[in-house]
Amino acid sequence: MEPTAHNQQEASTASSTETAEDLASKLNAAVRNRNKEAVMELLEKGADVNSKAESGWTPLQSAVQADDEYLVQLLLDKGACPHARKDNGGTAFIEAGAGGNKNILKRLLDCGVDINDHDDNGFTAFMEAAWYGKEEALRFLYSKGANVNLRRAVSEEKVKLHKGGATALMDACRERYFSVVKTLVREMGADVNIRDNKDRNALIHALKKACTKETYESAVSIGCFLLECGVDVNSKDECGKTALILAVEMQSPDLVKALLEKGEIDIDDADEEGNTALMVAVEKNYFDIAKLLCEQGARTDVGNLIAVANRNRNRNMADLLRQYNAKFVPETLEDWEPNSKRWRDQLKNLHKMYRPMIGKLKIFQYFQQKIQNTSQGGIYLGLHGETEVAVRISRSTEGDEEKRFFEQCGNCEHLLKLFQFEKAKGYMYLCFPLWEKNLEEYLQEPKDHEDYKGALKMIFQAVRELHSLGFAHQDLHPSNFLIDLGGKIYLADFDNKRRSIEDKKELINSDLEALSRLVLYVLTGGKKPLQQVSAEDLTDDSPDYHEALDLVRCLASHDERGVEGLSKHPYFSSKQEFQFLKGIWNKIKDLPNQNTVFQDFNATERFPYPSWTKEIDKDVLKIMENPKNGRKFKYKNNVNMLLRLMRNLDEHPDSRISDKIGDYAEYFLELFPELTIYVYNSLRRNPKYSHWADL
Repeated sequence: MEPTAHNQQEASTASSTETAEDLASKLNAAVRNRNKEAVMELLEKGADVNSKAESGWTPLQSAVQADDEYLVQLLLDKGACPHARKDNGGTAFIEAGAGGNKNILKRLLDCGVDINDHDDNGFTAFMEAAWYGKEEALRFLYSKGANVNLRRAVSEEKVKLHKGGATALMDACRERYFSVVKTLVREMGADVNIRDNKDRNALIHALKKACTKETYESAVSIGCFLLECGVDVNSKDECGKTALILAVEMQSPDLVKALLEKGEIDIDDADEEGNTALMVAVEKNYFDIAKLLCEQGARTDVGNLIAVANRNRNRNMADLLRQYNAKFVPETLEDWEPNSKRWRDQLKNLHKMYRPMIGKLKIFQYFQQKIQNTSQGGIYLGLHGETEVAVRISRSTEGDEEKRFFEQCGNCEHLLKLFQFEKAKGYMYLCFPLWEKNLEEYLQEPKDHEDYKGALKMIFQAVRELHSLGFAHQDLHPSNFLIDLGGKIYLADFDNKRRSIEDKKELINSDLEALSRLVLYVLTGGKKPLQQVSAEDLTDDSPDYHEALDLVRCLASHDERGVEGLSKHPYFSSKQEFQFLKGIWNKIKDLPNQNTVFQDFNATERFPYPSWTKEIDKDVLKIMENPKNGRKFKYKNNVNMLLRLMRNLDEHPDSRISDKIGDYAEYFLELFPELTIYVYNSLRRNPKYSHWADL
């Protein structure tokens, strides 16, 4: 439709002296006022078609928001960029999703925009259409390839705050668009059981928002519809409230009844404050719902229900509760302090709140009590009796298999062990000793020193123990190494990636390669992501640098010794290095042909100190060649003679030398840092003397 002549105030005020900023401001204002004549005149005067107003809005985005197809096409024809973003990352196409105009959406799609593009808060055009109930726009976008089950993508910082992760279905449920919900599920296959980053599914979103009289019926209808579609009734909101508790708060007996009829919900489950559905009904004076819950077996021996009913002056409620054996319970506060420092606050909350017990286990399956995410679900804090535990929850069938594996780990020192287990309603609850942090978290902490050798010893032993059980881990990631309060490290496999070794050497080799990266990751303090770290990141100022580098190379090259043999690598025995080197000369000195011991085993790895007599302190060498009570001896530049000098110095100490260089063991190892690994590898690769290569 062509523009008609009317108010041209925006354009007529323009003059030849106006700046580009003036023209841009007036252009944006003209678009927002839908003044087509002013828009055309300002563009002709040179106004920037891609200029930005407050919050980064471009004229095209404003035209889309105004639902003006003519202006949208005009601005596109004049060079408006469809990919330009507002300050929040939104584009004209995402804005068009909120407006729901199919013609505008099509025009922007024809410009090559990504149909699943999202703003900084993770909203796509499809999500915006769902949020605002634009059903026809949803159908159009779906037909063009929009991802129905896309979760809201947000920054890592927002993920840590549990923001994002919602889907279009959750948005439609939240805004109570029943028709849109049905369309998304029935026509487009929306998954009703996806959870956002606060662990809430579509059912929780449908019941979470406060109801008005106008939205109450839609909320109940959506809730019942989702139940028919098999939605998981055990999801909770960010306050730990179940769908049943939210239905009680909505004051919907029909929805409460429908939830209970599913037979999958725990009627006595409580929120983070320990309130059950019955406690909420009593607190809010919802007699009919309280009666329904009592009839369905809700516990009346928690929450001091009689006191609450009396406080509300509701005699009928109190009589109902007494009929179902409720009694006044005096409150007692127990001063309990957990052992864990990391999880102290969550454990104290768990201890004091009411939770329905699973055998001897008290657990709150709620995101603020979750301590680790896995591909199989979360790991939650728990109390088994008074013992602090980490709990893995799985279906009974899978849980039985997991239980059998963890029972095999019972005699292993550094594999995660099973403490106890419970079964209930088709689920297995595997309880493990609680850890404080994982290796990835540990490396990010500030430390007084960076001696990671002890940690690597435990890591190697853990992998060795797993291999001895006949399994390759296949996911040796820092997050799978757990550290308890005493600093002991345990290897876990919550993602079930381990594989039976049998005769598959490639599985062992895969673990060795992963272990080589892990060694580098640890030795560099976790400063780079695991997959990015390399040998070049190691610094040579460490006294164990050459041993560490050799260990990494051995692992990466699938050394035939495996984890078992490499656990005896010189890197792990640095305190015995001097005694090892001295002892080798004691073995060599009685051989008839001493020179055959250190034959070059690799042309690229010759003796690294061919002129060692020039590198050693000249006074030390002079004293050793001219002993007080012995005959003179001239040391030559070969490895045998260097080992002989070190042995003689240790066997016949001289105060003149110790006064000069201090601790002679430290002096020699610092002066000749590659000597140990050279001697070790030379012996190991010499078939005749390989048995000497044992520190």
